[in-house]
Amino acid sequence: MKKGIATVAQLDTFDEFIDARSPAEFEEDRIPGAISCPVLDNEQRAIVGTIYKQQSAFEARRIGAAMVAENIARHLRERFQDKPKDWRPLVYCWRGGQRSGSFVSWLRLIGWDACQLEGGYKTWRRMVVTELETLPQRFDLRVICGATGSGKTRVLEQLAALGAQVLDLEDLAAHKGSVLGALPDRPQPTQKSFETRLYEKLHGFDPVRPVFVEAESRKIGRIHLPEGLIAHMRASPCVAIEAARDARIEFLVRDYAYLGDDVPDLQSRIDFLRGLQSNEILDRWKDLARQHDLPTLYAEFIDLHYDPLYRRSQNRNFARFPDAPSFACDDLSPAGIRELAQRIFAAQA
Repeated sequence: MKKGIATVAQLDTFDEFIDARSPAEFEEDRIPGAISCPVLDNEQRAIVGTIYKQQSAFEARRIGAAMVAENIARHLRERFQDKPKDWRPLVYCWRGGQRSGSFVSWLRLIGWDACQLEGGYKTWRRMVVTELETLPQRFDLRVICGATGSGKTRVLEQLAALGAQVLDLEDLAAHKGSVLGALPDRPQPTQKSFETRLYEKLHGFDPVRPVFVEAESRKIGRIHLPEGLIAHMRASPCVAIEAARDARIEFLVRDYAYLGDDVPDLQSRIDFLRGLQSNEILDRWKDLARQHDLPTLYAEFIDLHYDPLYRRSQNRNFARFPDAPSFACDDLSPAGIRELAQRIFAAQA
C-alpha cells in the first residue's frame, strides 16, 4: 500500500478520523466517531462547483485552493495544536481525492503519520451496505411481538438493563414505528446514517448470545430496514406479549401523552389513516383529539385500527410466531414492565 494511504480494513489502527467533507455531507452520514473539519464549507463547495461547471477546472482549483488552505490552517490552529508527535489521524473526503489529500499533505509535513482513506467515504458506505446484506444472519435473534401498546420498546430497555443484548431499531430510527410514532424532540436520521448506526450496533454484539429485537414492518417512519435484517427477523424465534386491553390503553395514554400537547399535529396524523378508515371515524377521532380525550381515542385506535392490523400481519410476516412462548401481562406500569422483562429474560436464558 502506498505510504500515507489506508483502507477501511485498517480503521482500528488510527487515533482519530477527520472528515474533510462539507458540513452538509457530514450531517448526512459519517464514519462513527469522526470529527468534522471541512476544507470547504457548504457555501464554498457550491461556489467551487459552479465555477467548475460554468468556467473551467483550472479556475475552480485556483479559487478553491485558497479556500482550502485557509480552512486547513484554521483547523491546524484550533483543533490540533495539542496533538503529540505520535498522533495518527485518518482523513477522508467523498472519494479519497483532493480534499482529503490536501489535508493529509499538511499533516504529514508537520510530522504526523496521517493517512488518507483510499476511496474515501464512498468506500466506507459501500462496505456498510454490503455487510448489512449478511451481518444480521450471524446473530440468534429473538423477536418481541405484541399488539400496539404492549410496551415492547420498554421491555427491550429493561432487557438491556438486565444484561441482555438488545437491538432497538426504533431508537436507532428515532421513531416509534406507527402512524403516530414521530418523536417530538428527535428528527429521524438519514437512511445512510441509520444504516451506519445499525452496522456499528451489530458489530458490537456477541454472536454466541441471543439478541432481542422488536417486531417491525419494513419501514420505521421514513427509514427502510435492510432486506437482510428484515428477512432474518421474519425467520427467527418469536416471543409474544399478551397484554390486557386496559393495561395497553393506560400505557399508550402515558407513553404518547405528548401527542395531546399539539392537537393540530395529532389531527394531521389521524388524516394519514384516510383510506384505511371511514371519513366518519376519522372525523370522530379528530374531535376526540380536540377534546383531549386520549383514553377514548387510543381505545378506538386499538380496537378499530391497530389490533386488526396486528392479527393480519403476525402470522403472515413472522413464520415462527405460532410457536412463540406467550407472556401474559395486566400491568404495564414501569414496575410491571420490569417484572415482564425479567420473566422473558429468565425464560430465554
